[in-house]
Amino acid sequence: MKIQNYAAFIGCLALTLFFFSAQSQTKAVLFEGIIVAGYVDHGAFINCAGPSIKFNKKPYTVLLGLLPSLRIKEDKVAAGATKNAALTPNLGFGLTMAFHHLAIQVPLYYNPKTATKNGKWNPGVGLGYKF
Repeated sequence: MKIQNYAAFIGCLALTLFFFSAQSQTKAVLFEGIIVAGYVDHGAFINCAGPSIKFNKKPYTVLLGLLPSLRIKEDKVAAGATKNAALTPNLGFGLTMAFHHLAIQVPLYYNPKTATKNGKWNPGVGLGYKF
């Protein structure tokens, strides 16, 4: 990634820390109540916000954490080669922002190295609903 992307990420994180208050949680939460669908690496994903660091200032919520997901992507392979399943479970991580019931997400997913491609992180974008 370019230095500008890192600077933008650090700037957004700094603004989040200055304008939101952090509180400790008394119990562990595995599902935050946010469902998101979106686009990443020429495919789609459906996920829910999992374990995360949560910043809350009513009516805004910002989460930085893990995203258990189902990725929907059909691999393009040479004729006669084995194809992967179009629907695969995946774990990503990223930033989720919610305002009332609208959620916007910027996830990162890793595609492992294959015989034809190097492994790399792929950013995406998603839109969802907060229960």
